[in-house]
Amino acid sequence: MAAPFSFLAAFDRNIGWLTEWEQLALRSKRIAIAGMGGVGGFHFLTLARLGIGAFSIADLDHFEIANFNRQVGATMDTIGRPKVDVLAEMALAINPELKISRFENGVQDHNIDAFLAETDLFIDGFDFFALDIRRKVFRRCAELRIPALTAAPIGMGVGFVGFTPGGMDFEEYFRFEGQSELRQYVNFLLGMAPSGIHRAYLVDPGRLDFARKKAPSTIVGVQLAASVTASAAVKLLLKRGAFRPAPYHHHYDAFLGKLVETHLRWGNAGPLQTLKARAAERAFEGLSRLPAKPEPRYPQEWREQIIDIARWTPSGDNAQPWRFSLAGADELILLIQDESAENIYEYGEGQPTLLSAGMMLCSLQMAASGFSRGMRWEYQGKSGKQHRITIQFPQANTAGQDNLSGWIPLRSVDRRPYRLRALQKDQKATLASALGDELKIVWFEKWPERLKMAALNAAATNIRLRIPETFQVHSRIIDWRRKQSPSGIPAGALGLDRATLSIMRWAMQDWTRLHRLNKLAGTGPARIQMDYLPGLFCAAHFSVQWNPPDSLPDRIVRLLQTGMSLQRFWLTATRMGLAVQPSLAPLAFLHLASLERPFTTDRHMQRAGKNLRQRAARVLPDGGADTIFMGRVGYPAKPSPIRSTRLPFETLILPADRPGL
Repeated sequence: MAAPFSFLAAFDRNIGWLTEWEQLALRSKRIAIAGMGGVGGFHFLTLARLGIGAFSIADLDHFEIANFNRQVGATMDTIGRPKVDVLAEMALAINPELKISRFENGVQDHNIDAFLAETDLFIDGFDFFALDIRRKVFRRCAELRIPALTAAPIGMGVGFVGFTPGGMDFEEYFRFEGQSELRQYVNFLLGMAPSGIHRAYLVDPGRLDFARKKAPSTIVGVQLAASVTASAAVKLLLKRGAFRPAPYHHHYDAFLGKLVETHLRWGNAGPLQTLKARAAERAFEGLSRLPAKPEPRYPQEWREQIIDIARWTPSGDNAQPWRFSLAGADELILLIQDESAENIYEYGEGQPTLLSAGMMLCSLQMAASGFSRGMRWEYQGKSGKQHRITIQFPQANTAGQDNLSGWIPLRSVDRRPYRLRALQKDQKATLASALGDELKIVWFEKWPERLKMAALNAAATNIRLRIPETFQVHSRIIDWRRKQSPSGIPAGALGLDRATLSIMRWAMQDWTRLHRLNKLAGTGPARIQMDYLPGLFCAAHFSVQWNPPDSLPDRIVRLLQTGMSLQRFWLTATRMGLAVQPSLAPLAFLHLASLERPFTTDRHMQRAGKNLRQRAARVLPDGGADTIFMGRVGYPAKPSPIRSTRLPFETLILPADRPGL
């Protein structure tokens, strides 16, 4: 039998911050909240737990899975249900005595007065883009002398402004009248976040899409908005404590740990706000002219979800040479494109690609563990330029997700200098253990050793910047436009300063330009920034050899198995807070220099390749002949939002009528 409800018992823990009579006063108040989605739902439940006794709530929408990241009423059980009904049930489960007036069709022109009837306070929970009805409700609140509050979740913070009878009103503050739709959105954004402190950690501005009326949000900002608004509601309803309405604005950002109070004497009509609005409008107009991003398709069945996790596997030049074919009920066919004939870095008949394919197998195995699946694979051979691997995912006898699987999308290449913090003995043992018994790792930790390895990498860089055979590869893979490249390497991730990048961007437009630049200035600045500085500023360099080399008759299978081990090594390092930068260019040129046929038309660089072999003989075990992988490792100085991303998972799955790549 359910216990009887007691208002005083339910909200007794508020007493102390509220007096008993203040708590009873809140019980007699009515608050109107427009919107039961992101912030509106949290407004409602937060105020219900403060003991507010009556509400008018409005929303015409239903819950869907896209609401899960920020809306308190969104669950698998509520998908498709009206938001007003779900939130009313949740609030009544907190306080069954609540008086709730529901407006299932939302707030519209004809019912604004009914919605605001007997209201002590209005709280804005409208969608960001619902400016027309928002303006009308705030205008009516001013006419009826009803205080009105609006709080915008901004990243992991909140922008807050309140409007009280007799003070600056909503229209005076935001200045929408006579403006275009885009400028109205800009004015609302600038009015809610005039200081713009959130921009310091906005990693993808393209997600703010005015054309499609979509913007990013987080649960952090939503809950902060509800809490800040509830505190202001207590002040206004109880007439207790100082309250600064518009033109004062408050922006608190929990991610930055920063609070900014702004006084916009003229609202958005002030000269500084006007300048910011014009600049923002131009910026958003530029974004609107970019090709529209297709609506994302999210993975449905478990194999698609496995692919979606595993697609973050590393590959040379972010080439992503794999595609998948769904076969049977619990099978995949993994198809790997061999581009060794077109890419000079694909030495040993595509050895880097096969190592990446092995890394993909490891990622698939790890991801499958989260769905209580094991994994078996078999290499089926090569047809033309295409390797074929069949994969089965049998039900696993024991449940349990691989503890490295969560690090698959977080692993990335950091080409910048690292901290000069040495690896501990137990860290090196853990990394060596991740490689297994078939691979042997050699560390180069001392200053002279790191210098020799840096010089080896610099010698390879000198070759790859000077020969025409690599120019087309670099032209194809370097992304000069984006900080996050889904199919290349962002220029900002190369480890070059802005001045050198600008010169390189000009030179990379034509091989003649680059050749002329190399003759005039050499490759010294690039080698210093990409090889010597990072090579010296790290914990260690390392090389990985087969142990014993070539012990299996099938070299391709051995490379795939080695790639699986290397992925565990790399993810283990990532979990330990370490960054890893592979150094495969020296291995490519060492292999090419060992061949009798020339690898470039530049005879001087052919001789440089032979000198590289001599240098490697003094540094690497066995002169690099048995080195399968090498790189550097260390603690990154700070995280960077610039990185290679990946193609959407759906583009990696072949249609049923396409048997190959």
